[in-house]
Amino acid sequence: MSQIASVVEQLALPIVEELQLELVDVEFVKEGRTYFLRVYIDTPEGGIDIDQCAQVSERLSVVLDEKDPIEPNYYLEVSSPGAERPLKKATDFEKAVGKYVYVKTYEPVKDLKEFYGYLTDYNEEAITVEAQIKTRKLTVTIETNKVAFARLAIDFSAK
Repeated sequence: MSQIASVVEQLALPIVEELQLELVDVEFVKEGRTYFLRVYIDTPEGGIDIDQCAQVSERLSVVLDEKDPIEPNYYLEVSSPGAERPLKKATDFEKAVGKYVYVKTYEPVKDLKEFYGYLTDYNEEAITVEAQIKTRKLTVTIETNKVAFARLAIDFSAK
């Protein structure tokens, strides 16, 4: 996480918690010549509406204007993380057990660096994914320190 995203996360967290929402992620990215500050929020039950996004956006804008932690001009976007929500915190992984996920690793695990499958287990040391690799099923345990990126995914093969 960039330093700006980290600072904004600390500024946004009290606002989000006061509204009884969950702060999923904060990212500060440059696309072309334009900077975007993206704040992803959700409810503990899952599902967010536009009014909740607007409340967070309005309140966070005031705090960002007061503290002014970002030098370049940017656009603030507050939204839902979507169906393919990132898995970053322990609680994200715990809630995702039994769900279809995408996991990318820093180094190969069983000669692969990308896995789509069902998250069958999680603990602080490792995750277990029952992955479909072409025509075979493979149960793979990945140490959490080897996980570069993880998110929920949509299983298009599910019936």
